[in-house]
Amino acid sequence: MTKPRSKKALYIGLPLALAISAGAGFAVWYYGFKDNLGYPIKVMKQADELHERMLSFDSHISLMQNFGTRGNEADKDGKGQFDLVKANRGHLSGAALTIFGWPELWNGANAPHRPTAGFVEEARNQQEIRYKIISGMVRDFPNQVAIAYTPDDFRRLHGEGKFAIFISMLNAYPLGHDLNLLDLWTARGMRMFGFSYIGNNDWADSSRPLPFFNDSPDALDGLSDLGKQAVHRLNDLGVIIDVSQMSTKALEQVAQLSRTPMVASHSAPRAMVDIPRNLSDKELQLIKNSGGVVQVVGFSQYLRPLTQTTQDKLNELRKQFDLPPLPNLSMALMPGDPVIAAWSEKKFGQYASRLYAILEEEPKATLKDLGDAIDYTVRKIGIDHVGISSDFNEGGGVKGWNNVSEIRNVTAELISRGYSEADIAKLWGGNFLRVWDQVQKAAKPALISHQGTSKP
Repeated sequence: MTKPRSKKALYIGLPLALAISAGAGFAVWYYGFKDNLGYPIKVMKQADELHERMLSFDSHISLMQNFGTRGNEADKDGKGQFDLVKANRGHLSGAALTIFGWPELWNGANAPHRPTAGFVEEARNQQEIRYKIISGMVRDFPNQVAIAYTPDDFRRLHGEGKFAIFISMLNAYPLGHDLNLLDLWTARGMRMFGFSYIGNNDWADSSRPLPFFNDSPDALDGLSDLGKQAVHRLNDLGVIIDVSQMSTKALEQVAQLSRTPMVASHSAPRAMVDIPRNLSDKELQLIKNSGGVVQVVGFSQYLRPLTQTTQDKLNELRKQFDLPPLPNLSMALMPGDPVIAAWSEKKFGQYASRLYAILEEEPKATLKDLGDAIDYTVRKIGIDHVGISSDFNEGGGVKGWNNVSEIRNVTAELISRGYSEADIAKLWGGNFLRVWDQVQKAAKPALISHQGTSKP
């Protein structure tokens, strides 16, 4: 005869059973239904556990100029795609926070407007604002975040559980013609430099020349003399050269001149979307041959072509502005028709505003699209030359990876495709750190010894 349970056993056992059941239910919800991405619970759990112990790095996140202000605090879980709370929740070890400045054509009562003498100073002001945001974050939250000046710093900070900031710079435009500013910014912690953004500058041609600024493709035939000097100076300083957004000729010339590996910090293969902003197979190979790494970017419009619905809307808009039907996808993603150089500022503003509003309605790419781009790049140049970046705060993000807390979803996609944990670790920063090590070892100590290359 079975002995009946005591009331005490029931009091203890029933709540315990309910707690266990609730815990199991939470696990099912958290791993299986929270993001509704369709990955098996086992895969999501493996991705989470992997990020708890693996170093991870996002090679391109832009800082908004109001970051750190009320409502956009670094230590609050805000509406933006990056903050320290989200980074901690996602187990993101660190990221390249990008200091960039660009002609503020949209500022002022009469915006948009063409470049004026004050544009360079305004762009430099943007750089300073972003640098102060980084230094302020480190000052205010010393137990949570610090700057990594060397790869060893990055690894140490990861071990200490602190978010590691890698300072990068994008766009040579604010530097004018002063090569010595590279030395200054290196002394302040810059460890990667990208020559180009939208529009050509005096250092290099862009993959996206802007007719509104009177740009034309390959105006410099790649790099200017100043740009060529900059390649050697950056090599000597131990700074990684970022070739994302460069014209093909400029990238080819960097490959010829640089004695250190190149990095494309936020690019996708042109096989996904045929636009100059993406990298051709030849460009991928040049980066591999340098020993470098291509950080495949989670930017929807670079991962899959625009839908026919969006292209139809754009063609209707173009018709209203006396432009021919879209000749290619590059003209769909920016106001790039040569005839725009002759337009008034008002007409340009009307067209650009409506174009970008249409693009905002385009459905986002998916984790599968990102996975396809990573797969393609790995097949072309090998697992040792590929990484991952988001381009958050500058249009980056795909369904399932909309902020830094969701990096496990990218990893779940990689696990589902059969990538090993060792290969995933390479993609999430291992390859980038290897390149960073090589670039710093190739520096000339006499140039950098006074700059505090490694700081505690």
